[in-house]
Amino acid sequence: MTVSAPPTAPVSLRQRALRTVFGAPKDPTDRGVFHRMSLVAFLAWVGLGADGLTSSSYGPEEAFRALGAHTYLALALAAATAFTVWLLSASYRSVIEHFPTGGGYVVASHLLGPRLGLVSGAALVVDYVLTSAVSIASGGNALFSFLPADWAAWKLPLEVAMIALLMVLNLRGVKESVSALLPVFLLFLATHVLLIGWAVASHLGDAPTVAAELRSSFDQGLATIGTGGMVLLFLRAYSLGGGTYTGIEAVSNGLQIMREPRVQTGKRTMTYMAVSLAFTAGGILVAYLLLKVVPVPGKTLNAVLAEATFGGWRLGGLPLGAWLVPLTLLSEGLLLFVAAQAGFIAGPRVMANMAIDSFLPHRFAALSERLTMHNGVLVMGSAALALLFYTEGNIHLLVVMYSINVFLTFTLSQAGMSRFWWQRRDLAERRRHLALHGLALAMCASILGITLVEKFRHGGWLTVTLTSVLVILCLGIHAHYGRAKTGLRQLDEILGSLPTGGRPNREPLDPTAPTALILVRSFDGLGVHLLLSVLRTFPGLYRQFVFVGIAVVDSGSFKGRQEIESLQAATRTDLERYVALTRRLGFAADFATATGIDVVEEGTALTTELARRYPRATVMAGKLVFRRERWFHGLLHNETSAAIQRRLQWLGVPMVILPVRAST
Repeated sequence: MTVSAPPTAPVSLRQRALRTVFGAPKDPTDRGVFHRMSLVAFLAWVGLGADGLTSSSYGPEEAFRALGAHTYLALALAAATAFTVWLLSASYRSVIEHFPTGGGYVVASHLLGPRLGLVSGAALVVDYVLTSAVSIASGGNALFSFLPADWAAWKLPLEVAMIALLMVLNLRGVKESVSALLPVFLLFLATHVLLIGWAVASHLGDAPTVAAELRSSFDQGLATIGTGGMVLLFLRAYSLGGGTYTGIEAVSNGLQIMREPRVQTGKRTMTYMAVSLAFTAGGILVAYLLLKVVPVPGKTLNAVLAEATFGGWRLGGLPLGAWLVPLTLLSEGLLLFVAAQAGFIAGPRVMANMAIDSFLPHRFAALSERLTMHNGVLVMGSAALALLFYTEGNIHLLVVMYSINVFLTFTLSQAGMSRFWWQRRDLAERRRHLALHGLALAMCASILGITLVEKFRHGGWLTVTLTSVLVILCLGIHAHYGRAKTGLRQLDEILGSLPTGGRPNREPLDPTAPTALILVRSFDGLGVHLLLSVLRTFPGLYRQFVFVGIAVVDSGSFKGRQEIESLQAATRTDLERYVALTRRLGFAADFATATGIDVVEEGTALTTELARRYPRATVMAGKLVFRRERWFHGLLHNETSAAIQRRLQWLGVPMVILPVRAST
């Protein structure tokens, strides 16, 4: 049955204010909405690649500091960094090609099992919280490196304000937030290409002298710490610079926001990220070495590098260098704030995938009226704020916490892909992919082990604790949903005793007769139980029924026009089955359906219009009840029926909620 849309309610002052801040609603059924919201490769590079690109602001510094007096190893460290970026990006191009629905969580869940998938998902969630916290804290450090020391008290308040701003931007929509931050990204690219290019180019004429100095320092290092000590020192510095690679996986986790064809767009984005990250991270390490950069209290190494590179520049009588130094650090600090965007883009998508698998409350898979994963955005921002307050913005502690989970997810992803290709014995490219993912697995596992041992007592324990607590919490949530599902499955036994033959009632519905408007989801024992409960509770009162179903667009179905059309078709098919069953039972029946993101909003609008058509109608819905009500039931179950009832009561439409017992 086709139901006309109810008249549009006037927009209140509060709604106008909210729409001014967060933007106007978007229609998920609009055929052009995916094209308008999706990102081309360049914008995806801005939104997701900024995380990887700006890791060059703190990853190389951590590695270079770990070398101590043995800075001659920086050249080898730069080469190893560039090779690692290439290796990881190549392996994640393979992940994008074969698992376009998600990154590390999906790979681990499908290839290593749901338990290891949960570990990967929990690590990713904590990792993306840390992405935002690290980027914001590092951005604060960069900005305050050239500001007066007595302004330092404003650093934490500024970081809090930036997280709040990013939360608002991402609640408006991903594309809007990325487009607003594009100028900062371009400024960073321009200043850092100039910084690295000049630092290297200005020393090309001194290449023989530099080579002789490096050879002399290398021989001296061999004499003092030996080959073994040098190798261990290099591996330690290489591992502690693991923060350099932290943004690489974000592309595979954020594939859903990319323009079709998504796989090709994702691969192109990964290429942009790999080239830019290898250039900036490796180039900065070489620049540290060439300009003999040493730590200065209160300044980042990049600040010292910028002053050493641009400090003496003059253009005519103008102090060009005095302008370029703060401009470079400003672009770095602002882009670090932009890089926090990756946590707000990819983190909620990982949470949505986990919610679909019932490891997190199902509400995390829901979309807002702006078609954003608003619950995930709010949690990511709140958790990042909590970490900033706990660590007081200590970037060295945050980077250590960050690197552990990054390489835990890297390791699980590479193990899963190694298994994937090990089982594909019939494919010609099997050996090449096995070598690629096997080498990446060995490298990631080694960095993870060294980082854990080296930094466990210096903040690493907190990451392990947070991830473990989240895993335990997710297991508890999954167990609860499993018990509820088992209890409801008993209702499906009703389906086996339903009449399959008989003469159906083909009478049309009478608008003046008492009518039961039954809210249902899919065709299952729960919905049939609700129908039979209405017949048993109100014997002889209702002789006609209208089944109301909402095709709810969530993160699992909001992937393209085809997925939404499939959702609508499945909803319609289920409702037609309810109608056919009810008519076989001897009653007149019809159905009505709508599509939207909020079942409460759409359900209220649809039943209100049906109540106008059938003035003697009563809305019927079921509510899951437990033997013992717990405080967390309201968090895990949406209480949809009660929310619709409250709205309908205000509108004067009667509604009855019948209990459905879950044997848990």
